[in-house]
Amino acid sequence: MSLKREKPTAAPEVASIRNDYVRSVERKEKRQLAHKVRLFRRLAVFGLIVLLATIWIGTTIYAQSQTIAEKEQLREEAQISLKEVKKEQAQLEEQIILLNDDEYLAKLAKKELFVSEQGEIIFTLPEK
Repeated sequence: MSLKREKPTAAPEVASIRNDYVRSVERKEKRQLAHKVRLFRRLAVFGLIVLLATIWIGTTIYAQSQTIAEKEQLREEAQISLKEVKKEQAQLEEQIILLNDDEYLAKLAKKELFVSEQGEIIFTLPEK
């Protein structure tokens, strides 16, 4: 013996009963269906808003990371140029110290400008 019920097949000649209970059940089903549709629409709109916000945030972060990378590159270039300027400044300060020395100025004048002391004769020799 089988305890399962067999589903009766609805014949086209069977008419549905239109009493208050049936109508209330139909209204309840329509309300539930309408509620599901509204819920789906709300979730779709919310999902679209979240997607758009995510895209906007992602593009903003990407643009900011590009800007940061450019600024970092400019900073590195500025650091390199700063080192060169400091090196040049050290050389110039050393030259200032040497130019304040009278003996160095005398040697420089003799070498570059061929200035001689009284009674001194300067000879220039060719390099080779």
